[in-house]
Amino acid sequence: MNTPIIDFVNDYIKSDVTRFHMPGHKGVSFFGFEKYDITEIKGADDLSCPDGIIRESEENAASLFGTKATLYSTGGSSQSINAMLHLAYINRKKNNVEPFVLAGRNAHKAFIFAAAKIGFNVKWMYPDSCDSLCSCVITADILKKALRNSDDRPFAVYITTPDYLGKLTDINALSRVCREYDIPLLVDNAHGAYSAFTEKPFHPILQGADMCCDSSHKTLPALTGCGYLHIAKGDRYNFYENAKAAMTVYGTSSPSYLLLQSLDLCNVYIEKNIKKDLKSCAKKVAEITELLNLKGIKNASEESIKITADFSKLDINGFNIPGHFRKYNIEFEYADKDFVVFMATAKNSDKDFSRLKKAVEALPDFRKVTKKAEFSFVKGQQKMTIRNAVFAKCTEIPVEKAQGKICGTPTVSCPPAIPIVVSGEEITDEHIKLLKYYGKTHISVVNE
Repeated sequence: MNTPIIDFVNDYIKSDVTRFHMPGHKGVSFFGFEKYDITEIKGADDLSCPDGIIRESEENAASLFGTKATLYSTGGSSQSINAMLHLAYINRKKNNVEPFVLAGRNAHKAFIFAAAKIGFNVKWMYPDSCDSLCSCVITADILKKALRNSDDRPFAVYITTPDYLGKLTDINALSRVCREYDIPLLVDNAHGAYSAFTEKPFHPILQGADMCCDSSHKTLPALTGCGYLHIAKGDRYNFYENAKAAMTVYGTSSPSYLLLQSLDLCNVYIEKNIKKDLKSCAKKVAEITELLNLKGIKNASEESIKITADFSKLDINGFNIPGHFRKYNIEFEYADKDFVVFMATAKNSDKDFSRLKKAVEALPDFRKVTKKAEFSFVKGQQKMTIRNAVFAKCTEIPVEKAQGKICGTPTVSCPPAIPIVVSGEEITDEHIKLLKYYGKTHISVVNE
């Protein structure tokens, strides 16, 4: 597979052109990569309306993912989340009903801000059971019930999978329901870009999603900020017609060519190496999972390359789990009182896994807790629209003083950036308990 963006930049460097154009560093080395950092000069194409090297590279990506179109994002999944909701919104049926999206409650804060910017409401779906703020598996039955109980029809269904703990939602089943009701299915697949290339692919776009976003920087060898917006081959709502315009609305007018080159090169890696590398990575993750099992610790992840060490039913009795792994010079993706998430990818080395193995082997034997209270999302009462709350004047106050007030900017722990209470909802005592559980001391509230 060719690399048109990289080839163009390398040829430009070799040409020894005098740079009387942006960026201001003029290719002079400070960090070492400046010579590769260019702008939309002649021949470099334009991400907002590509018809040259960027278009060719995006078409390469689409062929790899099996999509009608794969559009590059230099604003991570957040840009793509905004764009796909925008596309669903402008394609909605105009029926004098307040537009709303039916969404799983574990949506990233980017979804909340998209609701504020675009101006739609949200009706939330909750799982039958869950064990963390980070996990929210929505079944076809839950979706059917929500649709039956709704007086009006949402203009989209929005699901996040894999979730932060590595739990998977059955997109095939949800897709069948959405097709029955003629509603587009949008998926935040930020953590699952690699899932199109596993031995048993489970990428949402291959399971019936109409659109989905990927953060390529999370599980593929791409620079931070790289992402994709995927549009399914069938494109039954003709989203592609306005897709580039939507991406431009929510992206910078100066996209990073370093990120575009990273995405371009990623295509070659996917084509040549990723399947065998993922197979090897999954095998190493399985070995760590076996070691955890010997310690009585469950890997709660359903992803083949993610490890979610579940301490929720163990008496850790003040044992510093994060500190233990850092003693072995290991930094993890996320930790709370119940879980530690290790995001492995095909680029983790044997040395990395050897270090993790030693850290797991050195864990003490924990006593099991007889029973732990089941986690439940707090179902907030919407007192203002998300848009009005986000764009209101707000003040940050201690969570202890927030009861009865209206949430302004959503308060999240980042990662995973899932709002504990959503903008416009009234803050209850249950919210406050949950905020404290996840270590949040202050919250933004709408000024009275």
